[in-house]
Amino acid sequence: MVLQRDGADVQRDDECRAVAGKWVSVYENKTFTGAADLAIDHTVPMGNAWRSGASTWTQDERGAFANDLTHPQLLAVSDATSRAKGDRGPDEWQPPNMSYWCTYARSWIIVKSTYRLTITKDEKAMLTKMLDTCTQ
Repeated sequence: MVLQRDGADVQRDDECRAVAGKWVSVYENKTFTGAADLAIDHTVPMGNAWRSGASTWTQDERGAFANDLTHPQLLAVSDATSRAKGDRGPDEWQPPNMSYWCTYARSWIIVKSTYRLTITKDEKAMLTKMLDTCTQ
């Protein structure tokens, strides 16, 4: 779903898996044409969510969070950048593409707010810095 939504001219194999197309990994503003070079990244990673409140959720609530296509939670990004991010928050990892910082911070806040997840003092400080890059 995410590869189809985030891609252009997406081609599928016989098993309906996206294999080729054109995707822009917003974290580093690079274009990719092979689906194998991509990962589906959680804006707020599962580990971070767990530490900030998801540990008290039911299995169904965790599943809804993990598969949320409604909020800015799931993105097709480069596999390498997704691995580099891991489960770290904005205080420990920021998108290399600084022009995406505003969107990233807004997305992070929307997801955390929607799911009533806590943020740390360090997260808040970095989110504030990222929001300072917003032009409107």
